[in-house]
Amino acid sequence: MRIDRIGIDESVAAVFPPEPLAQRLAAAAVDATIVDGSPESLADCQAVVTLEHRESFLDLEWVHSIQAGVDRFPHDRFREEGVVLTNSTGVHGDAVGETVAGFVLALARRIHEHVAHQTDREWSRPGWDDGWTVAGEQACVVGLGGLGRGIVDRLTGLGMDVVGVRRSPLPEPGVDQVYTVDGLREAVADARFVVLAVPLTDATRELIGAEELAAMRQDAYLINVARGGVVDQLALVEALRDGEIAGGALDVFETEPLPEDSPLWAMDDVIVSPHCAAYTRDYYRHVAAILEESVRRIADGEDPVNRVL
Repeated sequence: MRIDRIGIDESVAAVFPPEPLAQRLAAAAVDATIVDGSPESLADCQAVVTLEHRESFLDLEWVHSIQAGVDRFPHDRFREEGVVLTNSTGVHGDAVGETVAGFVLALARRIHEHVAHQTDREWSRPGWDDGWTVAGEQACVVGLGGLGRGIVDRLTGLGMDVVGVRRSPLPEPGVDQVYTVDGLREAVADARFVVLAVPLTDATRELIGAEELAAMRQDAYLINVARGGVVDQLALVEALRDGEIAGGALDVFETEPLPEDSPLWAMDDVIVSPHCAAYTRDYYRHVAAILEESVRRIADGEDPVNRVL
């Protein structure tokens, strides 16, 4: 594989402007151009960096996703056409970890209620026993990859006890106990916060359903910074309505944007954010660093960074 020019698809503008990335790559002597996904705009490109998938990418040598998740790309067709797929695993741990810490603190300290009261110009203090501190509480982090690692570091820094779930039961620093997926319901049973940080695959689709939600404590909160499809959203709404769990913080949903008629918008103790847990002004710099290293490796006959396919 030879890379002479990389296209920067305009879809990345949902996360950061494509121009700074193009300028950063140019400064590193990587030839890059902004493209609109059409075959004409990609005519001189062998690779593309993108948020969305487009059919025209199947004619390229290499596609890089600015996200860690690659569920939107047709893996079978990439294999058939011999297209290399890479992702941005490893760049989101700090931002997502801090977002999760923010959700945890907001729910425990009732900050989301204060914001809502401010909108209504309402001076309303919480009940004496509404707020609580997170130190000594347990969190269960489902998925201990790059995202999970950033989350674990922040939650242990807040004094929380952390257990984790992943395919392998190998120990993880800062995690008191690691469960395999078969032990998921046992893992969530004692947690005040259950945090989802797994990629969306056939194995993780609706990983959290009615039975898993029923296994959680009634005063527990579900935090999802993974993908909407990891949760059975109908089951989640029912569990929230029936008081099976206390609430949650949701950054991702089955349908995005979240429809206006979704009951999640108006639920008490549910924080809704627009799939932005990983957003940071340094996002494009992190992506550029991966691309620069990948171009160097390819020139040396090696695989690019974070090769998925």
